[in-house]
Amino acid sequence: MGPPSPSGPAPAAETDVAETETLMIRVLHVETGRHLYGGAQQVVYLLAGLRRHPVQSALVCVPGAAIAGAVRELQLPVFERACGGDLDLAFIARLGSVIRDWRPDLIHLHSRRGADLLGGVAARLAGVPAVLSRRVDNPEARAWARLKYRLYARTIGISAGIVEVLHAAGAPPGRLRVVRSAVDAGPWQTAPARAAMAAEFGLDPSHRWIGVVAQLIERKGHRVLFEALRQLAPAATSLVLFGQGPLRPALEAEAAGLPLPVRFAGFRRDLPHWLGGLDLLVHPAFMEGLGVSLLQASAAGVPILACRAGGIPEAVLDGINGHLVAPGDAPALAEALGRLLADPAARARLAEGGRRLAREQFSTEAMVAGNLAVYRELRP
Repeated sequence: MGPPSPSGPAPAAETDVAETETLMIRVLHVETGRHLYGGAQQVVYLLAGLRRHPVQSALVCVPGAAIAGAVRELQLPVFERACGGDLDLAFIARLGSVIRDWRPDLIHLHSRRGADLLGGVAARLAGVPAVLSRRVDNPEARAWARLKYRLYARTIGISAGIVEVLHAAGAPPGRLRVVRSAVDAGPWQTAPARAAMAAEFGLDPSHRWIGVVAQLIERKGHRVLFEALRQLAPAATSLVLFGQGPLRPALEAEAAGLPLPVRFAGFRRDLPHWLGGLDLLVHPAFMEGLGVSLLQASAAGVPILACRAGGIPEAVLDGINGHLVAPGDAPALAEALGRLLADPAARARLAEGGRRLAREQFSTEAMVAGNLAVYRELRP
């Protein structure tokens, strides 16, 4: 049996729509990440969108998490409970107490850090159906996956690539759905004044500006880009790396030997203000569930050069909003980068294709509707 269709569950018959719209669903969301990165931001988009439907939402997060403030601004309940990861078995009891007090119809688990496995156990013990959103495409041992994914009434992959990985690992195929991540295009659509961006990041305004938006970790492929730049040695070009992570000291040392200026910008909460000022976004990741930064770049009208890995080909359509090369292939990356840097007309075509793609295929409305369809499958 092949993997399930990316289209997800069939829509309800027209005669059922009015009835389902009048029935309230209580959904307890669990997100244990501390920072408002891509996955947590998707949860905020979802909770905001669900307010327009007959859904009562609440959030469980760890104390001090950035998402707590964003969700409280939506005037939704937030329960802060400690979670130390997959080995913090006491989290089962902490989450269980919230389940007993708030009495949800469904539990939606959003992050991996203790929330997926321990959250699934807590939901099972409470007798409440659990939905898991899976945002990464790294494989799991088949024997483990066959057991783990039976905890969830549905598992949502944010790309068809993730669902294929889950299917291959032995997750129950009838419980797998695809609901792609979204981008709220509005905040990304205003490009900064070039002089202002040059001053903010110490860039030469006469240069072409390449950017990478990713955590500074091995699987994001920064070193492959560095090797491509050594081979290409592009003139009048600067590189800006947005993001933070444990590889920063090593990457800073390696960047010192590159044939172009490199700026480490760190994690920027004001990224929507600056992203549209780039001439090109490069995403050389080896593994990626979908790539929220790719959706953001498309909304901002920034052409993309990325690797054909995980769900990236669903966010970057070759020749439409960017170009794709094989993961880890520095010569191919250098060749494609050289072509795009030399062709401003091609970059402009890809930029317009990205704006259209973000608007038509990755709207927050479509993401909310996809999750809501899954909830309705499981409504008691």
